[in-house]
Amino acid sequence: MAVRDIRRFGDPVLKTICTSIRAFDSATAALVTDLIDTTKLPGRAGVAAPQIGVDLRAFSYNVDGVVGYVLNPTLVETSGERLLLDEGCLSVPGLWHKTPRYDFARVTGFDKEGKPIEIAGRGLLAQALQHECDHLDGLLYLDRLEPDERREAMKQLRAQDWFLNH
Repeated sequence: MAVRDIRRFGDPVLKTICTSIRAFDSATAALVTDLIDTTKLPGRAGVAAPQIGVDLRAFSYNVDGVVGYVLNPTLVETSGERLLLDEGCLSVPGLWHKTPRYDFARVTGFDKEGKPIEIAGRGLLAQALQHECDHLDGLLYLDRLEPDERREAMKQLRAQDWFLNH
């Protein structure tokens, strides 16, 4: 359907705990299409519904050429080593910080027909699954940073040109 604009840090929808999708209908299918279209742009590993202004539990991902989505996702497992990984966010453009994430993640949820699905992976996919699930709970990756890293991130955030214009 359409590539949607990304909401930026400071927009209240990004701090909202999203509502579960109750109807797997044409509106839900249109949301999935918009999420996928928005995620397919170069340099994007995922987009959560609140990032396009929709407070519903849905996200899409694009990792290693595999594009998909999950509705009403639940992060059911994280395991392996907890690593400090370089991470950024479309809603906080221009910043990258060491963010604690587990090496493995597994998410369950539904497809647009309401059928159960499961996505699991290591590395960038695990990081993306954790990052996008956080968005649906009103968390940004900045909320996961260690205290010293978070102070530095907030300092850098305030210096961004776009921050003053939101």
